[in-house]
Amino acid sequence: MDADAQKRAAGEAAAALVESGMVVGLGTGSTAAWFVRALAARRLDIVGVPTSQATADLASGLGVRLGELGETRGIDLTVDGADEIGPGLSLIKGGGGALLREKLVWEASKSCVVIADAAKRVETLGKFALPIEVVAFGHRTVQARICDVLAEFDLGVVPSLRRKDGQPVRTDGGNLIYDAPCGRIEEPAALAAALKSVTGVVDHGLFLDLADRALIGTASGIVELEP
Repeated sequence: MDADAQKRAAGEAAAALVESGMVVGLGTGSTAAWFVRALAARRLDIVGVPTSQATADLASGLGVRLGELGETRGIDLTVDGADEIGPGLSLIKGGGGALLREKLVWEASKSCVVIADAAKRVETLGKFALPIEVVAFGHRTVQARICDVLAEFDLGVVPSLRRKDGQPVRTDGGNLIYDAPCGRIEEPAALAAALKSVTGVVDHGLFLDLADRALIGTASGIVELEP
């Protein structure tokens, strides 16, 4: 299977985990979209909590009943993709620009399943540029402070402002995203804490100790991983 077929297989496998009556967190991105489509096709009595406006539009268009975080009872299961899956199901997420809402939904969930194609598995996080969401006010000052943090971890890189068609990308919350091409993140937990301590950083794409299971589409079928 090519990468898209692997993503679809992983999304369909995750949809099979959902039961009627559940509140389900709906991830963002190309792999999560396959999950949403497969879930909608099952026509279960569920409530979906979307992690982005794009996912909300997709799910509602397919007939999935939606609720907002905090207005439903606890989320039973969240299914979402990842840009990298490292040891212990440590993740880098945020390539789709929804990392803050994704993390809010993940942290409110009883169980989280990450789905991906085989290429997303890595031995060490960092080849995919780490997304860092920041407030728009004074963001250049925040960028400089992020550089200082990265330097403390021997990651002497300058994060770049994410743009599309020449304009800064805005998240659903109106924030900006800087992408830091770290290469190798040897101490993800320490880096995560240090970045979160920077005033102006809303959140970052390191998702640690959150995933309970991974469903990976491969050329030979679905591989299931646990932390």
